[in-house]
Amino acid sequence: MADKTTFKLPDLGEGLPDATIVEWSVKVGDTIRLDDPLVSMETAKAVVEVPSPVSGKVLELAGEPGDVIETGAVLATFEIDPDLPQRAEGQDTGHHHGPKPTKGTGSKAPSNGDQVVASDDGGAISDAGDAAPEGAAGESERADSGTVVGAMQSSDTVHAERASSAGGVRAMPAVRALARKLKVDLARVHATGADGVVTMADVKQAAADGSAVLPSAAARGAGGAGRGAREVPSHAAPPEGRREDQRTTLSASGKPMRTQPPTVSASGQPEQLKGVRRNMARVMADAHAKVVPTTLSDDADIHAWTQGNDMTARLVRAICAAARAVPALNAWFDGDKLTRTLHPHVDLGVAVDTDDGLFVPALRNADMLDARGVREGVNRLRAQVEDRSIPASELGGYTISLSNFGMFAGRYATPVIVPPCVAIVAAGRARHQITPVIGGFESHKLIPLSVTFDHRACTGGEAARFLRAMLDDLALAG
Repeated sequence: MADKTTFKLPDLGEGLPDATIVEWSVKVGDTIRLDDPLVSMETAKAVVEVPSPVSGKVLELAGEPGDVIETGAVLATFEIDPDLPQRAEGQDTGHHHGPKPTKGTGSKAPSNGDQVVASDDGGAISDAGDAAPEGAAGESERADSGTVVGAMQSSDTVHAERASSAGGVRAMPAVRALARKLKVDLARVHATGADGVVTMADVKQAAADGSAVLPSAAARGAGGAGRGAREVPSHAAPPEGRREDQRTTLSASGKPMRTQPPTVSASGQPEQLKGVRRNMARVMADAHAKVVPTTLSDDADIHAWTQGNDMTARLVRAICAAARAVPALNAWFDGDKLTRTLHPHVDLGVAVDTDDGLFVPALRNADMLDARGVREGVNRLRAQVEDRSIPASELGGYTISLSNFGMFAGRYATPVIVPPCVAIVAAGRARHQITPVIGGFESHKLIPLSVTFDHRACTGGEAARFLRAMLDDLALAG
């Protein structure tokens, strides 16, 4: 009887309970060799490639692209081929792991490492070639490797991206995910990367010029004359369960008709949260349960600013000045141990909004940067977030955070504090306001500010003095 084995989804280094299937590199019935690409999985921070833990025939694959698989759940079933290379007990995997890794953990990838080293028990391969026993190093503490929104349990599993040749096209897993999202056929994309690798820019260019759009997407684009110019044929049937006379906006008397509430008839479909949004939901719920938030708001008068001031840079400068004056808000708080850590430096978490969800990369040593350095740092972080190349080390460990939501809309806010931080500053939309001065009135430009703080770790007086220090710095010219 052939030897069968199941492979469970390993911890991909995020400390998260699940991941989303992006693309299988094989199908049922295929023969795969040890460490060949098996599947690309999307986590909260990246798309990573999971290799096969054995050589053999693929008997079963658990799920289709888009399905969410829990860490530790069966990902694939194989029939082991004894004639092909297998990872023997004690065999060196070629990756260097730290001593006694816990299940699902390992050490940082070496500079030449390019894949997840996985076991069929769902975790990293230990130096002995087996999955490390659960709890083998449970006593040791690990530094937080960060997360998309806030700081969750960290993990150091060996993982990184590499260009695979699935479908005859060489591309990184993240590029394949982008192509799927943009409905681009990778086989028709002109590759500009080294050794014929398709890059992010290649996919975006193909999507923009329509040179490699999948037939289904092209058909939809041709069939519908655009979002704002759809025409419904007169002979088109109304949606099932709804009569055509119910679509009339006015009654026979010419007055607006009362429509049915959404609880009676809903047209939307439930959508499972995945990747970044899924992690964001967990982090926000956790923060809501653990923090005692309080918000103070005021307006910063920036009438004295000279032309050309960078608002983001000035906000960062003001936060750093306030942190020097009142260190209590540039701190971490452990609610279980009731301990507080004040930080002598400012690593500022900058909220970045994307279609996939909220990222909070850290602007390191913000208190040491001038206006130009702040602008370059923020631009770099935003670009890395956009193309999902942001290092995991940049997505956590910040000491205080900033949400500049005013670039879109809104005046004041009560943003969520993500532990272990104790404060977040929110800047609203700037406005002009008539301000009384000696001898009359002037139109001054104001920035609405909101400082939300964890009242377990900070007093109201400390928060008020922090906000006052920000207002004073922002009022300065230059």
